[in-house]
Amino acid sequence: MSWYCDIAPGHPVHGPYHDAEYGFPASDEAVLFERLALEIMQAGLSWEIVLKKRASLFKAFDGFKVDRVARYGEEQTERLLADAGIIRNRRKVAAIIENANRIKALRKSHGGFHAWIDAHHPLSKEDWVKLFKKNFVFTGGEVVNEFLVSLGYLPGAHRPDCKVAKKIAKLKPAWMRAATKPAI
Repeated sequence: MSWYCDIAPGHPVHGPYHDAEYGFPASDEAVLFERLALEIMQAGLSWEIVLKKRASLFKAFDGFKVDRVARYGEEQTERLLADAGIIRNRRKVAAIIENANRIKALRKSHGGFHAWIDAHHPLSKEDWVKLFKKNFVFTGGEVVNEFLVSLGYLPGAHRPDCKVAKKIAKLKPAWMRAATKPAI
């Protein structure tokens, strides 16, 4: 099995993400939304392309502020599709906008995106995928898996002997705290 830890440390693009974000727990709505959007953008592409375009994506999507993105209409969609600094895929852009609206709805039903995830944790990867497909768009198995691994809800972000894994373990990510719930 190959690990991100084998290529990322010291790499100018992958290194900072590997060392300070990948697998680290997060609860801020904009951070969670950005991470979901990045995983959607990555589908079919290399992670390096996404990381290279990350700053442009952040700016183009108004810092991944859910309320702002949820209000995007055709004008903003066309602006995004004309922006050479981002990944210009209509289905992915539309999915990110739609998912902003779905995250807004989670505020009413669960108190927010983070609370919704926590309310369902722990689940198996297969059950997470079913849950995300029921509640979001453009959320297949790899998108959901990497989203949850990147935030510490599923294990596998780092090799056990990676120095970053030791830092993350001190934070007690969700996957370290719980046993799997019965299937949904």
